[in-house]
Amino acid sequence: MLKFLVCDDNKNTLNSLSKILEDIFIKNDLNAKIVYKAKDDNDVLTYVKENPVDVFILDIQLKSNMNGLDLAKQIRKNNKNSYFIFVTGHSEFVFMAYKIKTFDYLCKPISKESLEDTILRLFDDIYGNTSCKKYIKLDNKNTLIDENEVDFLKRDGMKVIFQTNSNIYETYSSFAKLQQQLPNNFVRCHKSFIVNIKNIAKLEPASNLIYFKNNQTCDIGPKYKEDFLKEVRIL
Repeated sequence: MLKFLVCDDNKNTLNSLSKILEDIFIKNDLNAKIVYKAKDDNDVLTYVKENPVDVFILDIQLKSNMNGLDLAKQIRKNNKNSYFIFVTGHSEFVFMAYKIKTFDYLCKPISKESLEDTILRLFDDIYGNTSCKKYIKLDNKNTLIDENEVDFLKRDGMKVIFQTNSNIYETYSSFAKLQQQLPNNFVRCHKSFIVNIKNIAKLEPASNLIYFKNNQTCDIGPKYKEDFLKEVRIL
């Protein structure tokens, strides 16, 4: 899940921007959330000392000890891989912003369409280029799921259900086709299940059950049992 922090010194703008961002997450079924909203630089710097943030959306003209660009420079010292999106009512800051490895720059007033375009491009950029996280892209939506969070896939009629640590995602796709696209830690264990063996908490071959940390379980089918157990031992 991508963690967003939003900072703007105007309370109304901060709430409005956050609401638009949350609507974009819901509309596009994006695996993301706003973890913190701040009105000044001190709040931001205090928060990031103890908490990870993937994406910062910062107002450049903060009525604070430092502006958004200076704040980003401070954050960047310890957050080398974070993404920055700047917002401001003054376009003359655009060239200064891009010196700080800025992903995008948006001029106020910000429309939902422009912010949505930026967020979707950001997800595409992360999906295609990150080495730390890899994402599974569902066929029928702009949904990206961190593959490390997926415990198993379950075939349910024409649908395929992705069970993560905390959520369920559904798509209409071929089970066999999905299996070919997944990394080798996703192993078929049953005619209706593909499991992420990295997330297995306990394995009981005698009872043909696989347990995960969230108490979810999968069955092991007789047809797949031998090959599945071999793969588990290999990985």
